[in-house]
Amino acid sequence: MQLKSLRLFMAVAETGSFVAAAEKMHTVQSNVTAHLKRLEEELDAQLVHRTGQTRLTSAGRALVAYAERMLSAHDEALSHFKGSDKTHGQLRIGAMETTTALRLPPILTAYHTAHPEIDITLHTGSTAELIEMLMAGHVDGVFIAGGLKHRRYHLLKAFSEHLVLVGPQPMAAMPTSEELMATAFLAFRQGCSYRQRIELLLASHGINAARIFEFGSLDAMLGCVAAGMGYTVLPLSTVEAHRHRFGIHYLALPASLAEIDTYFAAPEPATWTPALARFVDTLHQAVDVPEPQRVEA
Repeated sequence: MQLKSLRLFMAVAETGSFVAAAEKMHTVQSNVTAHLKRLEEELDAQLVHRTGQTRLTSAGRALVAYAERMLSAHDEALSHFKGSDKTHGQLRIGAMETTTALRLPPILTAYHTAHPEIDITLHTGSTAELIEMLMAGHVDGVFIAGGLKHRRYHLLKAFSEHLVLVGPQPMAAMPTSEELMATAFLAFRQGCSYRQRIELLLASHGINAARIFEFGSLDAMLGCVAAGMGYTVLPLSTVEAHRHRFGIHYLALPASLAEIDTYFAAPEPATWTPALARFVDTLHQAVDVPEPQRVEA
């Protein structure tokens, strides 16, 4: 069914006249008649009584409900993508647990304040899990550590993090290899970039097999570190934000292990919804990130 045919049909239904419908839609009566006939042939049903006063048949009254929804959805889609002052729709974002806990709240708050009509869904996971979600189309964009080397994706450098070794007691120097070997490490699930830095730290001390316990919650991890269960490696910004709650301590890592950037990764801008485009604008304003880079394999 053509949208034009539905609009002309609705004009007939509202005015009760082919002539009045033609005047309302700025066309000629013959055009209205032709579109109504085409609709009736397509639906195999008579929509209008043509003898006496123009009235809808039962089939015509049934079509009104469908036509209203179809035309409304069409107009809403145009408003969504073109020229509406208010952006509607949904934004689906993925982020690492540490990014979600500290970095995103002010950005999401600013975004929601500017665009209250947009529904926001936030997923958390490891960098590897978030990349899988992005490539599967389950999210519009993700905050990941270390970037993404894949064709047709764009990266915006959002934050620079400085990783530190976190423990239950003050540390004047890096623990010895024997101490690291004897102590468990707490980390997020496989695929976490910070967990990879733990493995690199241990490897630099000649430790290839260490006990790494997996946690799905930042609070649980910090609570267990504070209780003396083991060490972890986290961004300094995260540790500073939670020290007063857990009584944890930290030690600087070598620069080669400590420095890591967080990127916002999304498909090519031509595919962005208005909701995602507005979020990228908000991110630019919040962290003053450069223009998106295209990533080649």
